[in-house]
Parts: sequence; C-alpha cells; structure tokens
Amino acid sequence: MSSGTITVRLDDKLKARLEKLADATHRSKSFLAMEAITEYLKIQEWQVKEIKNGLAEADTGQLIEHENIVKHWKKKRANSMDKRR
Repeated sequence: MSSGTITVRLDDKLKARLEKLADATHRSKSFLAMEAITEYLKIQEWQVKEIKNGLAEADTGQLIEHENIVKHWKKKRANSMDKRR
C-alpha cells in the first residue's frame, strides 16, 4: 500500500498527549494519528450513509408515527424495569 504525507497542526497539549501515548505504546505518532483518523472516518462515513438511507426511506414514505415510537419505548422501558426487580 502506498502512502502520502499530510501536515496536521496540533495545539501543544494535544501534541504532548500524542507523544506520551506514542512512548507508552511504543508506536510512532504517525501510526497513532493514522489509526485515529481511520476510526474517525469509519464512524463519520457510517453516520453519513445512515442519514442518507433514512432520508431516502422518508422520501418514499417509510415513516413510523410518533405515537408508535413512544409506545415502543415505553414498553421497552417497562420490560427493562421489570428485569431489574
């Protein structure tokens, strides 16, 4: 896999935290930054995809009435409260 270089500006506190973690884990700062960016992108890409899916469902009329959602969560909460006893 080929790689490229980017420059990222970090405030002094964040840079110090990254350096401390790199020392503690015996990993490079670049490795940790790449790992963090990879995880961030996975989460953000998933969220954008799910928002688009939800909007597409809404556009085709695949909606649930508010009252039905409320009933569902009240029932779910009541069931979970029963299990605590």
